[in-house]
Amino acid sequence: MASALIGFTVLLTMCFIGFRVGFATLVVGFFGFAMQRGWEASLAMVGQQVFHDSMNYNLSVIPLFILMGVLIVHARVSQDLYDAAYSALGRFRGGLALATVLAAGGFSAVCGSTLATAATMAKVAMPPMRNYNYSNRLTSGTIAAGGTLGIMIPPSVPLVIYGIIAEQDIGLLFIAGILPGLLLVALFLIVVGIVVRVDPSAAPASPPLDPQRRKAAIRGTLPVLGLFLVVLGGIYSGAFTATEAAGIGSFGAAIIAIARGHMRSLSEWRDCLADAATTTATIFMVLLGAIVFSQFINLSGLPYDLLDLVDEWALSPMGLVLFVCAIAIVMGMVFEAIGILVLLVPVFLPALSINGVDMIWFGILVVLVSEIGLITPPIGMNVFVVKSVLADVPLVKIFRGVMPYIVALVVGLILVLAFPPIATFLPNLMR
Repeated sequence: MASALIGFTVLLTMCFIGFRVGFATLVVGFFGFAMQRGWEASLAMVGQQVFHDSMNYNLSVIPLFILMGVLIVHARVSQDLYDAAYSALGRFRGGLALATVLAAGGFSAVCGSTLATAATMAKVAMPPMRNYNYSNRLTSGTIAAGGTLGIMIPPSVPLVIYGIIAEQDIGLLFIAGILPGLLLVALFLIVVGIVVRVDPSAAPASPPLDPQRRKAAIRGTLPVLGLFLVVLGGIYSGAFTATEAAGIGSFGAAIIAIARGHMRSLSEWRDCLADAATTTATIFMVLLGAIVFSQFINLSGLPYDLLDLVDEWALSPMGLVLFVCAIAIVMGMVFEAIGILVLLVPVFLPALSINGVDMIWFGILVVLVSEIGLITPPIGMNVFVVKSVLADVPLVKIFRGVMPYIVALVVGLILVLAFPPIATFLPNLMR
């Protein structure tokens, strides 16, 4: 266990001083393995693991869903989603903020990227809220928090990665994320309602949406809604696998983009494919680096030492899950969602399996915990994305704005912990 703890310490140090997670895990995993088995064995292990796992057919779902999300972003549907949400909620106080939450949930459902959702909604939602004198704290906090919905509402890349690591059905994980995702949307809407009631000046009244614009927005969102239903409906009905759904979703997103007047030139396709390739390469670097690191951790015997520790402490299955969630929350202050999954899940997987923990339920929990990390100091990836778009809004004000949403996420976590059927009800219908 000592060598594993030293490895984690070196890894955290490298991440704190600015090394990317994928590179840091690869380096620490390589040198840690070499110290125990020799340089030749370590070189062979890295080559074999990277080649074997990069050829894994199940991983093809990741670039396909990323491409689907990038095409949806290039289709410029975010404004229509925002207008449609505002037409439904605009009559309430704080209607623009409520619409931002709803639009972020809808956009993330077809985009699948939390960072893209946060950046896009910052560009779409911030101007109208500023025009009607919404407070910067409410607007920036709502946008940053709304972006976190992208890793829970399917299709979700973190859920895909968790499914591959834990050897769980990706389709079941997608279905399991629906009710928790809707629960979080509801909790965020409640947060907006509470904030504007406590401080009415944070959200002055705004006029209703123009009828013509409302009709155009609804028409514009119907194809996106249809694509979402086809992708998830096909998985739920068993008509196609998650990988096939990703391919169909990418093709449908391309059709939507072309029909809306975009993606009709080679330069647009070049930019779109470059965005998708860059994002895919970044994720695969983190994933492959973590796989190498996990080989070192397994060799150190840490997972089995943890099994003995669980027995020694006499932890119940729920106690073990709470212990892992506590560690994930701390890691979420430093690592992004994918980093948490690939570093934490392999270490505790044997203990969780032996204790009979439902791995679909646990997958939803660990992704929900990762959502909390996306807006929690000191890193808060979504907060920094919003800050990059809204350069004039102080970082401290954005962090203050997300605090009520962190409370909402914690409430959501407690509810899913206390009532597992929130995550397992729909998957159980498919089993």
